Amino acid sequence: MPSVSSSVPPSMPPSRDALVTALRTAGCVFAEDEAELILTTARTPAEAAAMVERRAAGLPLELVVGWAEFRGLRIAVAPGVFVPRRRTEFLVEQALERAPGAAVVVDLCCGSGAVGAALAAALGDVELHAADIDPAAVRCARGNVAAAGGQVHQGDLFEALPVALRGRVGILAANVPYVPSDEIGLLPQEARDHEPLVALDGGTDGLDVLRRVAAGAPRWLAPGGCVLVETSRHQAPAAVEAFARTGLVAGLAVSEERHAHVVIGVRP
Repeated sequence: MPSVSSSVPPSMPPSRDALVTALRTAGCVFAEDEAELILTTARTPAEAAAMVERRAAGLPLELVVGWAEFRGLRIAVAPGVFVPRRRTEFLVEQALERAPGAAVVVDLCCGSGAVGAALAAALGDVELHAADIDPAAVRCARGNVAAAGGQVHQGDLFEALPVALRGRVGILAANVPYVPSDEIGLLPQEARDHEPLVALDGGTDGLDVLRRVAAGAPRWLAPGGCVLVETSRHQAPAAVEAFARTGLVAGLAVSEERHAHVVIGVRP
């Protein structure tokens, strides 16, 4: 790609047009929006130029600038951590609609902690816990949920949570990996190359982790509490069935606009 910094004196900020041209040449579809974000994030002209070069080399934009927007929040992200998707905002909305008075919230498979942070921001004074098996995700999430007084635990699904939470959870949000193993190679390069496999690979049919969450959720939910998991369109019927088999009142919420499918289970 053409170097932005080579054509601009170091004391001058690179022009928006120069950034757009460099990003577009590198194949960035939304070059104008990305250039604007880089210009508003970079602290110096040299930093802006370096950001453009990292982006042109294939680094996801969120990792270039160090954050992702999620429900109006600026969520810090780091290399090796799953970047929150805007479609997952639909999961948060469904949780708030079904349990607007939840006092205890758990963000399982939390990644950056975006879901937990967004739920806490909307609910106000809640007891927030997040958990992930990946140490890099745990470190990232701790910073993102600190403002809400959230606690982040490392471990495999429910094994990471304090036993005292059993039977008390009002909202259990679990953004589990759900890509079938043999479809990982079909993902966009940004995901394949820069996000941890453990956050993507859901096993043979993509539902291995979802089934484990469904099996364990009833022991952790409060009466009337809900568990919500994102899945794909073609997996949704099997996912709903997996929830129903554990005694949860299971249903599916769909946002066609955001291509989002959320399975919801409520403890009777």
